[in-house]
Amino acid sequence: TPPGSGGWRCAQRGAAGRAAAMDLFGDLRRMNKRQLYYQVLNFAMIVSSALMIWKGLIVITGSESPIVVVLSGSMEPAFHRGDLLFLTNFHDDPIRAGEIVVFKVEGRDIPIVHRVIKIHEKENGDIKFLTKGDNNEVDDRGLYKEGQNWLEKKDVVGRARGFLPYVGMVTIIMNDYPKFKVCI
Repeated sequence: TPPGSGGWRCAQRGAAGRAAAMDLFGDLRRMNKRQLYYQVLNFAMIVSSALMIWKGLIVITGSESPIVVVLSGSMEPAFHRGDLLFLTNFHDDPIRAGEIVVFKVEGRDIPIVHRVIKIHEKENGDIKFLTKGDNNEVDDRGLYKEGQNWLEKKDVVGRARGFLPYVGMVTIIMNDYPKFKVCI
């Protein structure tokens, strides 16, 4: 790649990153055992604190994934690609038409953020519902697993309660452009 192109700068940053990592390992080798122990302990405390905060959010919100990033433009103008959503999922609170839910479809890894457009309540009290993206022409039946026409409460990851615009773009960029991770 010629100098002046983006690939060259990325390679330079990659080389600088490797040099910085080597400096870090050199610093670690020069530490005495007590200093090294404290560095490892400090890192472990940071990681465990992050995990405790995440698990705490799961308990408080009732959602297996209390924070998600909008990955497509299917909910525009309500939410844009890269918006960060905060979810709750309390089972005693009924789902209503017009609410924005995040759901998982069997066989797909990525949750979907769409609006509930129809509710169907059976005589036994079971509630099923149909979703659709605000920016989509048709409902989501084509996204559900084969033979499934309605979603159930068990499919819901959570309901949107708040959002931060475009904060999740970093996640999208890192997934869409893997070379970007190397440049950082």
